[in-house]
Amino acid sequence: MATFSISRYSLTLAFLVFYFVTLAAKPLSSFSLKKFDKNHSFESEIALFGDAEIVDGGSSVELTRPSISSAGILMYKKPLKFVEGNPRKPISFSTYFSFSISPQNGDGIAFVILPKDSPPKLFDRSSFGISPWLGKRESGVLAVEFDTFMDSKLGDPNGNHVGIDVDSLVSVKVSNVSSINLVLNSGEKLQSWIDYDASSKRIEVRLSKLGTVRPFDPLLSYLIDLSEMWKEEEVLVGLSSSNGNSSQTSIVYSWSFRLRRVPSWMHSQPLDPRVFSDHSKPLTVHDKSVCLLRILTGLLFGIGCGALAASIVYVLWSIFINRRPLVPAEYPVHPVEFAYKTIKVVVEKATKDGKK
Repeated sequence: MATFSISRYSLTLAFLVFYFVTLAAKPLSSFSLKKFDKNHSFESEIALFGDAEIVDGGSSVELTRPSISSAGILMYKKPLKFVEGNPRKPISFSTYFSFSISPQNGDGIAFVILPKDSPPKLFDRSSFGISPWLGKRESGVLAVEFDTFMDSKLGDPNGNHVGIDVDSLVSVKVSNVSSINLVLNSGEKLQSWIDYDASSKRIEVRLSKLGTVRPFDPLLSYLIDLSEMWKEEEVLVGLSSSNGNSSQTSIVYSWSFRLRRVPSWMHSQPLDPRVFSDHSKPLTVHDKSVCLLRILTGLLFGIGCGALAASIVYVLWSIFINRRPLVPAEYPVHPVEFAYKTIKVVVEKATKDGKK
C-alpha cells in the first residue's frame, strides 16, 4: 500500500513538473518561412514594402533590385511586445535567417525592430530604408546590420562588418566579419542567428556559411534592456535592405522567429535549422508549434524530478513512519515446574552355572 502511494505521488509530481516546464517554454509567437508562397496564410502574416518581391517561384524574397537606389523590407505583420504580465516580465527572442548579398558595395541587409505605429509611407530608399524612424524620442529602432559599405561618417571600420544600431545608424558595437574568414557581399549564401536573453539583457549575433552548424561563440554581443527601450509599446520585426548608389541585390531564402518566456535556467538556444537546402519542403507560417525536442526535454526533466522526489519521500517514510526498534525485544520468563520420580533398579548376580 505504501509503495502504491509513493508511485502515485511520483507520477503526479512528474506530470506537474512536465506541465509547468512545457508551459514556461511555450512560444508566445513564432513563425518559420522556408518557402514564400503567396497564399492566404502568407499574406495575412507577412508584408512586403518598397522593392521587395517574391522571386524564383516562391523560393526566396529579393529585397533590392539590381538597379540604383533600390530598397525593400520583408516584415512580419503581427505586433509584438517584449514585456508581459503585471508586474512586467521581460521576454526573450531568437531569430534565424539565410541570405546572400551580391558583390557590389551597397548597404547590405539588416534585421530590424520598429515601433508598431511606423507608417509604411515613411519608408524611403535611405540606409536600410529605416532613416525616417531614427532619432525620435517617442520611439526607438533596433537594427543588426550586415553592412557592406564603409561610411566614414558613421564610423564604419570597413565594408565587411556587423553592427548593432540603437536608434541611430552609428553602431553602438561593431565586429569585423573578416575575423571569421567570411565576406558578406561574396554572393554566397550565409546564415545568421540573433538571440536576445531577457534575463541577462544581452543580444548575441552569430554568422556562418549556409550548411554549417551554429557557431558556439557569438561574432558580436551587446548589453541592452529591450523591456525598458519599448516598455509596453508594440513593435514589428523585419528584414530590410538598400543598395545606395550601387546595383547590389540582397536575397532572403528563409526566416524564422520565436518570441517566448523562458526561465533563466532554461534559456532558449537560437533557432538552428542548421542545414537548409534548395530542395527543402515548404513550411508555411504558423503561430502555434510543438517542438519535439522541447517536449522530450521536459519529459526527461519531469521524470528525473519525480524519481528524486520519490526517493526522498521513501527515505523519510522509512525513517520516521515505518521505523523498526533498534534493540532486540525482551521476552518475559515464566516459572516452569518440574516433576521428580524415584526409580529403583535391582540387579541380580548370575550363578556360575548360568542359573539364577
